[in-house]
Amino acid sequence: MKKITLLFAFFSAFLSCSNDDDINYDAKNEADIITYLTKNNLTAKKSNSGLYYIITKEGSGNNPTSTSDVTVAYKGYYIDGKIFDQNSSGIKFNLQRVIKGWTEGITYFKEGGEGVLLIPSKLGYGSKNHSGIPGGSVLIFDIKLIKVH
Repeated sequence: MKKITLLFAFFSAFLSCSNDDDINYDAKNEADIITYLTKNNLTAKKSNSGLYYIITKEGSGNNPTSTSDVTVAYKGYYIDGKIFDQNSSGIKFNLQRVIKGWTEGITYFKEGGEGVLLIPSKLGYGSKNHSGIPGGSVLIFDIKLIKVH
């Protein structure tokens, strides 16, 4: 009986470790975002997808659609403030070729607008590590929408 119990425990552990996609970070990400907003005295809007966004400068140009080509300057960092990527001069890309949080979030900005996106992992890189970004991470981006093409 001991062998069957140990075998079952090993098999269960193996399955849970081998399928990282089943890890759900929604509740933890939500709590982390709320804590971050409270700690930094920020007020954000929350979309139906779970994305939080803050518009700090309205902008006066057009809003992009989720299929637009845009030029964006940004700084990406974690809840703890550690920067993982940035581009201050702006990079041009199509909104269909980025993480879901950007595809949705950038559409809330007008050309010339600035603000912050707080992206839960399900709208970022999910539960798996990706290019140095730990799985389950909330990603925060300071955004400046330079141009809608």
